[in-house]
Amino acid sequence: VRLVESGGGLVQPGESLRLSCAASGFTFSQFDMSWYRQAPGKERELVATISSGGIRTNYADSVKGRFTISRDNVRSTVYLQMNSLKPEDTAVYYCRARFNVDYWGQGTQVTVSS
Repeated sequence: VRLVESGGGLVQPGESLRLSCAASGFTFSQFDMSWYRQAPGKERELVATISSGGIRTNYADSVKGRFTISRDNVRSTVYLQMNSLKPEDTAVYYCRARFNVDYWGQGTQVTVSS
């Protein structure tokens, strides 16, 4: 089982990034997928979730209207489009797969700074 995040980096406030999480080793289409983030000195927090079929999504209040989660069950990949980034979005971003078990990726760093 592997979850590999990519797409992180250093951007200025107001810019955008698109994170990807490529899954392998399990039946991706059966799993709800989520993005979490953890900033230095803070607990890991839920950013967004998408249901297995891609019909239902949920977002943290802090990212509503700016971030969009999506998935491609053919490519076994989940995405997080992040627009209008703020310094407080700086964190390591992790993807999580959840069905009867939990799988986590290793994370990708997102830094928003001028």
